[in-house]
Amino acid sequence: MNKKIMLGVGALVMALTVGLAACNGGNGGNGGGGGGNQLEDARLPRTPNFGSGAAVHDPSVFKDDDGTYYAFGSHFAVAKSDDLITWSQVQGDCQNNPAGNKLFGGKINEVLADTIAALNVQGNLDAWAPDVVKHGNKYYMYYSVSTFATNRSLIGRVEATNVTGPYSNNTILLKTGNSGEPNAIDPNIFTDKDGKMWMIYGSHFTGIYTIELETSGDKFGLPKYEGIGDHLWASWKEVVEGPYMFYNPDTEYYYLMTSYGSLSSNYNMRVVRSKTPDGGFEDILGQTPASTANEYVGNKLAGNYQFAGDGAHVAMGHNSVLVEDGKYLVVTHVRDRVDGMHHLEVHQLFFNEEGWPVLSPNRYAGETLGKIKAENVIGNYDLILHSEGVSADIVSSEKYTFMKDGTVMKGADEAGTWELTGDYYITVTLGDDEYKGVVAPSYIEYNGAAGYTITATLDDGNALWANPVKG
Repeated sequence: MNKKIMLGVGALVMALTVGLAACNGGNGGNGGGGGGNQLEDARLPRTPNFGSGAAVHDPSVFKDDDGTYYAFGSHFAVAKSDDLITWSQVQGDCQNNPAGNKLFGGKINEVLADTIAALNVQGNLDAWAPDVVKHGNKYYMYYSVSTFATNRSLIGRVEATNVTGPYSNNTILLKTGNSGEPNAIDPNIFTDKDGKMWMIYGSHFTGIYTIELETSGDKFGLPKYEGIGDHLWASWKEVVEGPYMFYNPDTEYYYLMTSYGSLSSNYNMRVVRSKTPDGGFEDILGQTPASTANEYVGNKLAGNYQFAGDGAHVAMGHNSVLVEDGKYLVVTHVRDRVDGMHHLEVHQLFFNEEGWPVLSPNRYAGETLGKIKAENVIGNYDLILHSEGVSADIVSSEKYTFMKDGTVMKGADEAGTWELTGDYYITVTLGDDEYKGVVAPSYIEYNGAAGYTITATLDDGNALWANPVKG
């Protein structure tokens, strides 16, 4: 199935089914559960081949009909994979060499002539965060061009009969630039459970918006009405950008993800949820991002971090989400240091018993949730309590021990408790803070070994991660 243009919604629901024992009585797991079948015991993944990697900034994931996955990113960089684990570069960053861009057959300035004229672009295009969908026999790539640090921007669309082009037939969807207007960049195309199609977009300035699109006819994929659309997320003191929406039929929520901060230093992914795709979103504290005058809205899935024995991971953000076979897979870029080089990673997203997403600390290695036993949890962990707010500080892990009697020790001191419920849910209490999450099989790359990892969220939306200590 393709990434998002799935007008047959039933296929999507079938793909999201996850088997859970009927006696568990809870939602959760990869897709929230509800399958009614007994889960198998959890199994550790095999050693993956991550290869040499690929560099795609602001990656948007797309699955083609032949099963190949593509990640499209800013400056029209592209990578591909057969398994979401090993990625290879298809097209590098073309900001400084637009004539060499394969997606446009070397004719990007000719294809995007109307865009260049509309924005009066001088020099190379500042192109951001494309998003590819397929309808019928055509691939549609939604892209944005902007004058950096201003809202003089434009979202357009080009078409092709092959996923990697050449793209042509440029159409301008939305142009901004006046005071008080949003910033027309970072388009995400999403089809809701009722078959309605939306374009979510925006960065900084007045925040994130959504516009309903046509779903058929000659105007397929174009706005149904004029204007900037409905306001979903306000931008206050912090930059908010990179919106991406997906639906979980088991929790019956739409989830909207964005990124706060600077793309080079303190980027961090946020998430809110709603029962409708065009408004009503809230975070775990009940804050509404469209109207809350708070610089920090949305559950924070991760900040900058470093596990013992591993290098730093910085500015993880501007992600997309692939929903497939009951799994929710976050495709994102991450840096090895502040202002460092970026590369593409995939991390699996789970849902705790309250339906809130929690992110795996480790790269996706093909793992699947399964029934967890207490013996899978008992042991020593490198544990990270992610930073609050927006910070470039790199949080280092600390050693904790999860004891057989349900206590959590930090050195010789009792630090809290842990408790398993259902098939894989866990509650970790540290002092007065209670984190709810899941225990999942994982491959810990810096250890060169698989193990059971913990990912959870506090009732204020901050994250806890724990990887088992090797040996």
